[in-house]
Amino acid sequence: MGDRPLLLVIASAIGRQYREYLLKSMSSSYRLHLLAGGEPGWEQQYISGWTVLGNLQETIDAAELSAAARELASAEPVHGVFSWDEARVLQCAKVAAALGLPGGDVDAAMRCRDKHLTRAALAAAGVPQPASALAEDLDQALAAADRIGYPVVLKPRAMAGSLGVVRVDSPAELAGQLPFARDITLPGAWRYDSVLVEEFLPDPEVSIDSAVHAGEVLPMFLARKELGYPPYFEELGHLVDAADPLLSDPQLGAVLRQAHAALGFTDGMTHTELKLTPDGPKVIEVNARLGGDLIPYLGLLATGMDPGLAAAAVACGRRPELVARRQRVAAVRFYYPERPGTTIAEVGFDRSGLPAEVDRAEPTVQPGAVVSPPPAGTIFGRIALVTVVADTPHRCRQALAEAGAALLIRTAGKAAAAVERG
Repeated sequence: MGDRPLLLVIASAIGRQYREYLLKSMSSSYRLHLLAGGEPGWEQQYISGWTVLGNLQETIDAAELSAAARELASAEPVHGVFSWDEARVLQCAKVAAALGLPGGDVDAAMRCRDKHLTRAALAAAGVPQPASALAEDLDQALAAADRIGYPVVLKPRAMAGSLGVVRVDSPAELAGQLPFARDITLPGAWRYDSVLVEEFLPDPEVSIDSAVHAGEVLPMFLARKELGYPPYFEELGHLVDAADPLLSDPQLGAVLRQAHAALGFTDGMTHTELKLTPDGPKVIEVNARLGGDLIPYLGLLATGMDPGLAAAAVACGRRPELVARRQRVAAVRFYYPERPGTTIAEVGFDRSGLPAEVDRAEPTVQPGAVVSPPPAGTIFGRIALVTVVADTPHRCRQALAEAGAALLIRTAGKAAAAVERG
């Protein structure tokens, strides 16, 4: 059985490019058993075993997951349950509850998963946030927008990665964009017929990834978000500075702790998004998982603190060791096609044009993929990514621009051309 704790990992459709670093670090100190919707591939080098359940592209039933977990626990102790996927945080909490493990507060997970429940809990506790109303149909949405005042933001109740989020400036725009916010979905996720109508808060926007142990909120990384493709809120990139003064800002820290207390979230990892307003920070949402878009990876590059080991520790009821071993700046940029319905023949980089600060520069699509920029493409329209590490935010941004200039794409029937997006 080994001396290392056994951690159950609920697999997802989010693949190797975005999450391998987590499994790799976890496997150094934990035995990992994958609960998956199909035979694992690249994951096998990091796991000690796996159980195939359901269909990876669909929502694996929580009762089925719990039954499999109980069977494993009957043979040897299971110390924790973990998932990095927004579409599976509720299932993860239900499995943890079935085994009596940390992170098993299903109601707290649901208050994070359902953005309307988030708003209600934060409002009851007086946590600063944008004005928000739930709308079941167009008439209710129009009435809410009139009360709040244009511009407003339409937002799905249960998505992630800014999917379905759009600014509208008039009743006509609201009517046209309501289906976009209401109908968008993800593999394994569910959708509501209702949407949130919310007060629009201008940038800047930041996110904080925290480890939460026995109710203690331990902020790890603060990322500054770069948005694009208005009126949509496509996340073009993020920047993490180990020395960012906001991470130790008392007001921001107080709002972060108040939000977690209001939601009753006591054990696990969270990704909290906030807008920095003249009236102080306001909470956009609190996700019961690590951040996406390689934000925790940037934190690892910038500080040396390992998000995988922190996540595994809190899942097993242990206080993580969070010691910054370096003080750098790391950033990521995502690139998109120029036109809708672009068929990709080849994506790559002119390596001679990449600056020394580049950590990763790689395609995110395969030849033959048909992709579009937002709104049709959203995060699924990305064609490449670059991560960089430097000593200053300014140099990070310069390096990203230089790497973007070295991006080469060839579309069907066209010669290769250098392009930069973002």
